[in-house]
Amino acid sequence: MNLETFYEYCLSKKGASEHFPFDEDTLVFKVGGKMFALSSLSQWEKSEQSVNLKCDPDRAQELRAEYDEIQPGFHMSKVHWNTIALNGNLPVKFVKELIDHSYDLVFKSLTKKIQNEIIDSR
Repeated sequence: MNLETFYEYCLSKKGASEHFPFDEDTLVFKVGGKMFALSSLSQWEKSEQSVNLKCDPDRAQELRAEYDEIQPGFHMSKVHWNTIALNGNLPVKFVKELIDHSYDLVFKSLTKKIQNEIIDSR
């Protein structure tokens, strides 16, 4: 997955927005004010691209055991976040499914009011 595909896919999610809350290097995607994906732009430039995605704790353990490219979240809660290396070994379709899972977890954690505002927008 390249940066453009990652960027466009995350922004295509209903109510998603981009932010740089930590520094000018860390691109963060949020829904309802909560993070669902983040990545270092300088790592993409070095061809060491990765993304942190939220994940169900049980599924996170399974994914880490099955894929070398999926590790506990770097600088994140190791229980709820994974770091996914996007070095070309994981199919783009699979990475998109992981982004979807992260987005869905965060969206479901929002209040019903915020969920409805996002659903009703556009």
